[in-house]
Amino acid sequence: MKIVIITGGSRGLGASTAIQCAKRGMGVILTYYSNPEAASEVIAAIEVEGGRAVALKLDAGDSSTFPAFEATIRETLGTVWGRTDFDYLVNNAGYGLYKPIEAVTEQEFDGLFKVHLKGPFFLTRALLPLMADGGHIINVASSTSRVATAGVAPYASFKGGLEVLTRYMAKEFGDRRIRANSIAPGAIRTELGGGLNDEFEAMLAGQTALGRVGEPDDIGCMVASLLSDDNRWINAQNIEVTGGYVI
Repeated sequence: MKIVIITGGSRGLGASTAIQCAKRGMGVILTYYSNPEAASEVIAAIEVEGGRAVALKLDAGDSSTFPAFEATIRETLGTVWGRTDFDYLVNNAGYGLYKPIEAVTEQEFDGLFKVHLKGPFFLTRALLPLMADGGHIINVASSTSRVATAGVAPYASFKGGLEVLTRYMAKEFGDRRIRANSIAPGAIRTELGGGLNDEFEAMLAGQTALGRVGEPDDIGCMVASLLSDDNRWINAQNIEVTGGYVI
């Protein structure tokens, strides 16, 4: 059984990814930050279908906690699956901030940086010794790094940095046959940034070739598919998953 670690797996894209990976026979370790009840609901949805999953608390913006988290992962792998390693890492945890550049505080900037770029860098580094050779890292970036959208400059900037980091991961981890790719979702109907109101959703749908905004399963199914061995030769890529947004 392949084992996947998904950060921010208690809601939205992460929850869908966890469920879709479990449906494909993977063991799932998902993390949550502040909502253990939501994480428990995802675990229950996986277990009712016969899957196996564990939820662990993680602050993806506090790299000082990563060594202890690595020790917890090591213990969990042995206790639950009888393994000393895992196969896939999905760096998904994140949050949104919608403010023009002149209104963003330094504290808000630093918070976004710690979760969206520093966090994936140092969490991947901490967990790399536990990743099996031939593994796969997927970093969740954003289409806002390609299409400039007023009000998300720091978020988009760090997601753009995550795309670059992904290529370097692929380059540096290639001797272990570990692949690294990023995906760039477009507008998705989730709670991120407070969700979408009807007017904003209609505007986004009108800019999308397929005529709607995305659903969490549009992303979860794609990530689960990308992790499969069918896509073993895809490496160092940023893949937009937007339904054709602003083309």
